[in-house]
Amino acid sequence: MSWLEAIRLALEQIRAQKLKSFFTLVGVTIGVMFLIAVVSVVEGMGNYMQNELVGKLMAPHSFELRRFPDINIGGGDDETWNEYMHRPRITEDDVHPVTDALPGGTRWYMMSEDRIQIESQYARPQKLMTFAVSGDYFSIKHLGVTSGRIFTDQELETGSLVVVIGEDTKTHFFPTVDPIGRAVKIGGVPYTVVGVAEKQGRSFGMSWDAFIIAPYRAPLHRLLNRERGVIDALVVQAANDQILVEAQERVRQVMRARHKLHPGRADNFSEQTPEAALAFWNKIQGYLVAAAVVLPAIGLVVGAIVIMNIMLVAVAERTHEIGIRKALGARRSDILSQFLIEAGTLSTFGGALGIALGMIMAGAITKFTFMPVAIAPWSIVVGLALGAGVGIVSGVYPAAQASRLDPIDALRKE
Repeated sequence: MSWLEAIRLALEQIRAQKLKSFFTLVGVTIGVMFLIAVVSVVEGMGNYMQNELVGKLMAPHSFELRRFPDINIGGGDDETWNEYMHRPRITEDDVHPVTDALPGGTRWYMMSEDRIQIESQYARPQKLMTFAVSGDYFSIKHLGVTSGRIFTDQELETGSLVVVIGEDTKTHFFPTVDPIGRAVKIGGVPYTVVGVAEKQGRSFGMSWDAFIIAPYRAPLHRLLNRERGVIDALVVQAANDQILVEAQERVRQVMRARHKLHPGRADNFSEQTPEAALAFWNKIQGYLVAAAVVLPAIGLVVGAIVIMNIMLVAVAERTHEIGIRKALGARRSDILSQFLIEAGTLSTFGGALGIALGMIMAGAITKFTFMPVAIAPWSIVVGLALGAGVGIVSGVYPAAQASRLDPIDALRKE
């Protein structure tokens, strides 16, 4: 019997004995379904963390010089945070020594940030995330405007009283009028809106469009950091990873010298890259993917046991057929391969059904919850392989039993 013929017989068994086929496939289907769904959620969260969360906060090929890491996925113990709090602040005096040491092919900006109250004559006051920036902020962040313009070099240099606002800021403070040329008050000082930034979207229900950006030298930077001369971050972006590593090392040497750190003492500042920010999540993601593969194995084991028992029953029911085939010249290997192919076909069909249901479940998760999903191609391959493998492994014993039947005894059986 050819492989195609054996597969055809297996599909006929599914059609003719629907209830028995359902119980044969259910374990494999459930196991593969949860494998696809869970891996999709983990993969989606990984993409979300990399592209939407960390990707929105940090530019590619960049690092942030800060007092301590700004993104702490996984947090830290009390001892770590106590050490962070005793570190010296990054200051404006650090900026020129650091930027002077940067290799060619780099850009930078310094920044202070905090939530402070904003006022407008068109709406009630509201606290918003406010940034005071200098240097190449807009180009590094790839932040353009939908109306108006970004700051000129002269405005950045002189600290002009101008701001660029986010889309949600525009909606709240200027609900019925064009904001360009109109003013918002920050700390009692009016700032003219010169641009509305491109829409950034939302993450975990948090808007990326509720912000205000002003030149660093404008008076509001003193509201963001009360300590004179203190900044929150100096961000450096390189053209590629090779230049980035060189820039990090040069900045590290400058900062160690400025902080008078002796050889052997740990850095008391942070140079966080997007990859470093995601390191803890990537570790957790690895565990989650492993769990997503291992836990559905319980369903697959149950499915294997069911398939083996169903196939043993099938061998008993088809003993006469096996006797006829042997009497007509079928070899032991022919009988063995027939039942193995049937078991493999049944379980592969269950795996394919599980993949389809897993995709439907993943779609339902992203529709009715905040969690993003992404179907991982490798999980589909693994799902099909597990389905086929479970059927073949669980069908070995029944197939061996069928192949060992004596043809004369088998023909006597009705």
